[in-house]
Amino acid sequence: MMQLNEIVVKLNDLYFIKLVMNASLLVQIVMALLLIISLYAWTLIFRKSFSLRRARHAANDFENHFWKGKDLQALYNRITSYGDELSGMESIFIAGYTEFMRSRKHVSFPASTLIEGIQRAMRVALRRELDDLDSHLAALATVGSVSPYIGLLGTVWGIMNSFHALGQMQQVTLAMVAPGISEALIATAMGLFAAIPAVMAYNSYTDDIDRLLTRYDTFLDEFTGILQRQINMTAISTQQESVTTQHSHPSERESA
Repeated sequence: MMQLNEIVVKLNDLYFIKLVMNASLLVQIVMALLLIISLYAWTLIFRKSFSLRRARHAANDFENHFWKGKDLQALYNRITSYGDELSGMESIFIAGYTEFMRSRKHVSFPASTLIEGIQRAMRVALRRELDDLDSHLAALATVGSVSPYIGLLGTVWGIMNSFHALGQMQQVTLAMVAPGISEALIATAMGLFAAIPAVMAYNSYTDDIDRLLTRYDTFLDEFTGILQRQINMTAISTQQESVTTQHSHPSERESA
């Protein structure tokens, strides 16, 4: 029974190859194009899956280190030691903390002005991360929307050729019609084979990216609150030092 099934499978494979080889030139070109598109789509699917998985792991790892309550300066030094390999929350943190350290040189500025500058720096980093996460999604969407139409073009052309050839015959039977239509429908099947995985991957990756961006945006707001508290504490301590200095000057003049 197993040998019989293997023989049937081999015959079906040979029949499929025969249909492709007997198809018209345009249909063969369409099939070859769809095969290339399908391989390209699967390459993007695997690459995007790997990059999103790495982004999730990086976000989890960063949050574990950040919320352990360690010194922000120590965390900053540890992350900057990586070099240029920064992404996700790390790049947002570095952008915000770098701007925060610069703001220390302008203590006289209002706290709201300093916070706005820090938020702008982190928003720029967030937009860069969004651009990186969205890369190749447009290509998957294009494959998902265009591939069925390319396959349909091959099918329509193949059926037109089949009916044109049948019109020149006096007697038409199902055995004459079926092979030509089968050749044409292969193009539609290949178009769907390329489009369905691309659409499924696009929807899945879009949802994953939205979740990541929500985490990034939440961290941005939380980190802004932390830096705002530090700026306010610095401003209060500076005011107290100024008041203490002003009170000490009269006593110095009286003693003089």
